[in-house]
Amino acid sequence: MQGELTEIDIRSILQLVELGQRTGQLLVETYACPTDRTDDRTWYVFFLNGQVVYAGNPAAGLSRLRGFLASYGLEKDFQRITTMPDSVANAPEYGALWQLLENRVITTTQAKEILQGMIQETLFDLLSLRQGYFIFEMGAPLTPQLVTLPVMPIVATTLQQVQEWKQWYPQVHSPEQIPLIVDAEALQSALPTGTVKTLLSFVDGQASLRQIARGLNRDVLAVTRALHPCIQRGWIQFLEDDRTRTSRWNYSASTPRPMPCVACLDDAATVRHSVENILERHGYRSVVLDHPVTALSQFFTHKPDLILCDITMPELDGYEVCAMLRQSSYFRQTPIVMLTGLDGFIDRVRAQMVGATDYLAKPFGEEELVTIVEKYVGLGQIESSKSSESTEIASKEEPWPEI
Repeated sequence: MQGELTEIDIRSILQLVELGQRTGQLLVETYACPTDRTDDRTWYVFFLNGQVVYAGNPAAGLSRLRGFLASYGLEKDFQRITTMPDSVANAPEYGALWQLLENRVITTTQAKEILQGMIQETLFDLLSLRQGYFIFEMGAPLTPQLVTLPVMPIVATTLQQVQEWKQWYPQVHSPEQIPLIVDAEALQSALPTGTVKTLLSFVDGQASLRQIARGLNRDVLAVTRALHPCIQRGWIQFLEDDRTRTSRWNYSASTPRPMPCVACLDDAATVRHSVENILERHGYRSVVLDHPVTALSQFFTHKPDLILCDITMPELDGYEVCAMLRQSSYFRQTPIVMLTGLDGFIDRVRAQMVGATDYLAKPFGEEELVTIVEKYVGLGQIESSKSSESTEIASKEEPWPEI
């Protein structure tokens, strides 16, 4: 079993493995740029009879394990790890954990807690992905096994965490972001002494949100939730780091990114040419398509950030195209704006029922087109978000969660 994440999402892949009670290894890979594979990110998930045994990022080495040990005050015992056995050669972190357990550096309970934390972190990253490549290979199980976790309960919990995480965009966009205190005086005047002491100890410009969470033996969402009011007020800011600067699976408002791609599907040549010329003048990448049937496959090829779709077309109308796109996990969140000469209430309701984001009545001018593009994928959207956040902060004080 293999393919692109644009064709099937991670949740469905994990569900298939569980339902088939399969034993083997899932490899997922994503990269910052299709033509530049120097920033590949890779994850492994190991299964036994459809249940998760271990999950991790091989590029991280043993640094993640060291972070988990720190929460138990055992980081000094890290040096007791020796050569890995052949059975875990492709999962050195897992082998190192077993060595610590066998050498009685950690207890069985601690080992299980660490392993479950590793699995949850990895699934959080995987369920946040929007594109990439996967392959599942049947094979011998990873041995020995310490825990075996059912897939769907942990997936359901993790999906809730991913959804909660999205509320902090664009200020917080990755657990690998590194926070730094830039206004200690404001913190000391606004927060309890114990909270400030904890912040000064951990938010030092060296550790990521996820590393801080490990050190505190807390969930990364709980830590980020506690820090967010400080981030909103500018008392804590993020340093750019190689792990987040080119990360494809989420974008920060401050991270340079390619100009959005806008696709226009319309059977009228004059409309297509007009849209293409206007978008190019304003710096957007554009793809113009004239036939709804062939356009469906082209959407998956070009992966546009915004789709402009005519309603009245031969073979498939715009409503049908929109409904079919919404059935794909890749296009469930993509803004789809219907282009129509129909200005009736019923047509707008029908567009909403099939999942359309907005509509633009024809004929439209350059200003109207640019305005709606900016609204959903342009810089204006980011600035509007920042402005509304600033107003909200000024209008109410948030309670300070404990760290």
